[in-house]
Amino acid sequence: MRKNDAPVYYGDYLKLDQLLSSQLPKSDEHGAHAHDEMLFIIVHQVYELWFKQILHEMQSVVEVFGKKYVDEKDVGVAVLRLTRVTEIQKLLVDQLRVMETMTPLDFLEFRDFLFPASGFQSVQFRLIENIMGMKPEQRLLYNKQAYYQNVTPDHQEIIKSSEKQASLFQVMERWLERTPFLDFGGFNFWEHYRSAVNKMLKSDRDIITGNPLTSKEEKKKQLLELAANEESFAAVIDKTKHNDVVSKGKRQLSHKALQAALLIQLYRDEPILHLPFRLLTALMDVDEMFTMWRYRHAQMVHRMIGTKIGTGGSTGYNYLKATVEKYRVFGDLFNLSTFLIPRSTLPDLPAEVRKSLGFAYAQQR
Repeated sequence: MRKNDAPVYYGDYLKLDQLLSSQLPKSDEHGAHAHDEMLFIIVHQVYELWFKQILHEMQSVVEVFGKKYVDEKDVGVAVLRLTRVTEIQKLLVDQLRVMETMTPLDFLEFRDFLFPASGFQSVQFRLIENIMGMKPEQRLLYNKQAYYQNVTPDHQEIIKSSEKQASLFQVMERWLERTPFLDFGGFNFWEHYRSAVNKMLKSDRDIITGNPLTSKEEKKKQLLELAANEESFAAVIDKTKHNDVVSKGKRQLSHKALQAALLIQLYRDEPILHLPFRLLTALMDVDEMFTMWRYRHAQMVHRMIGTKIGTGGSTGYNYLKATVEKYRVFGDLFNLSTFLIPRSTLPDLPAEVRKSLGFAYAQQR
């Protein structure tokens, strides 16, 4: 790398004159100075800077996994970058604590000057949701309109265009579908898995029916729950049943991708599957942290404005609260825990298969 001949000045490199002169309180424009508006502006500007970094990291991961072949070392890079995203997300949550040093009365001093601006108009956050893999039909209506209607026409085009681009969910699904270890060369893992699951479910049934301390009504209820659990397991093993569950909107991952993800979870201790396991974990961490941020943000809004209408015209707290669970992308990965079985009941892998899942080292003499 060639060294820059011209000296670099700290303030010029970071564009500090431009950055630090970008806080222009609306209350000052109206001759009604509100001290806490500066905090409000800076917190939201910092959010947008972190959103930019999150997009930067996510776009690089999508680019890597969008290729036909993903090098193993790139999987490690993706894990690192997604871990960086989760660390940024922790800062996003913590920033709400800084915001909450502003009291509701302090906020009311300048709130009316902000209409109809709203955090809902954050284009970058909409892009983050889309690059994660959120589907348009998954979204709640905002003021009875599509989520992108409250931004400028230029920004609408940017957001709508992002819906058509590859997402983390899509590239990860295709990567899972290419997992080579679904076929163990003659060893039918899924038959062994089905057998182990059936034994586990039979044991559960025997425990329920043989419990002398449980009433008939309670046993009936528990058996119904067990039957639903049996159907869930059947939909993992049987492709037709899985596709039926997907058509009802209860799952998103393809059957092959779901099976690959489950295999990675079950055999994550095998060296070659540990890094893919960390990748799936990182995806869940990112999804979970956004859920946590949405919840904390909703609570902060409730604390600041109660049940008033938001500055952008939404139902404020109630709208934000409704997005907490609905706006999940990698729910299928979280639900994999339903289909895990104890290590002691996992099918034993043949020696050749176990060898292929390990790391081999040979020294020539």
